[in-house]
Amino acid sequence: MTIKLMQGNEAIAMGALAAGCRFYAGYPITPSTEVAEVMSRELPKVGGKFIQMEDEIASMAAIIGGRVGGLKSMTATSGPGFSLMQENIGYAAMAEIPCVIVNVQRLGPSTGQPTAASQGDVMQARWGTHGDHQIIALSPTSVAQSFELAVRAFNLSEKYRTPVILLTDEIIGHMREPIELPDFDTVEKFERIVTDSPDSYKAFRNDHGDVPPMASFGLGYRYHITGLFHDEVGFPTQRLDEIDPWIERVNRKIETADDILLYQTDYQPGARTAILSYGASARTARHAVKQMRAKGEKVSLFTAQTIWPFPEKAVEELADSVDKIIVPEMNLGQLALEVERVAGRKKVVRVNRANGEMVTPDMVLEAAEV
Repeated sequence: MTIKLMQGNEAIAMGALAAGCRFYAGYPITPSTEVAEVMSRELPKVGGKFIQMEDEIASMAAIIGGRVGGLKSMTATSGPGFSLMQENIGYAAMAEIPCVIVNVQRLGPSTGQPTAASQGDVMQARWGTHGDHQIIALSPTSVAQSFELAVRAFNLSEKYRTPVILLTDEIIGHMREPIELPDFDTVEKFERIVTDSPDSYKAFRNDHGDVPPMASFGLGYRYHITGLFHDEVGFPTQRLDEIDPWIERVNRKIETADDILLYQTDYQPGARTAILSYGASARTARHAVKQMRAKGEKVSLFTAQTIWPFPEKAVEELADSVDKIIVPEMNLGQLALEVERVAGRKKVVRVNRANGEMVTPDMVLEAAEV
């Protein structure tokens, strides 16, 4: 165990390396560039490959290809680049190709303000690409958690054969905190083993569990990859008896998983007010809770690390126990929409800021008095 002072972005890169990432393709963009810088320096030391692509569209395509070739792969970007990646994120979801996309959010829309923080990409992470499919998006609240969730992102991606988005923000990405880095050999890494013979292998089979193993190209396993609806060996199909089972399986494999939903609770008995937040805003929420409790007020705290799928059942249970849920976030109310859907609009109090500045504890305290 080594204690180091590092940025959130640096911790993400180290977490990726610890999880077994051996291919990175990306295009530099503020405020995510430190991820690429660390990967460019460290990947060659462990036999990995780093490549700077011409843009974010190509970067996303490259990591898809890198994983098909057998290497755990990642890219990192911010809002404008994340927008460009959406079509290929949909391709990875359709082809069930594991990969990790880091989005260090900054103020938008468009070029926005590159050095200002935001949480404005929450809905884009879920609905940015067209079609019906699930997505996993994780959001760290600290530098240490940036490392931990980077590892978890790779493991979930491999386990469920899906793209995973690590949705951080400029504040968490650039802040420095001490972090205990473990020996990378001790970090849990998920590896799905292909036990099928090349003759019987079906890359998209629907009859043996929800997640068929993915065989890398070049090992004798032959299958097709396409963005079209496909049969069990990957060739395009228009047959409903092949399309419907696939749609059901790729949604079910994430909807029914019990290890994807990550959140922390700090409930106070008798509290009728709760604060729910994520990312950098969760740090504000935690400070506001401390101030309220110091004055003798009872208040509960819910911090989400998994943004998508939304932890619906846990939030529903929270809503049943309180009269009011305050949702601070650096946007105009994106995750609050989900809280309102589950808890009811009358129970939810939004605390929003979309100008590049953090939500302050005073803003949360003011909302608690309403």
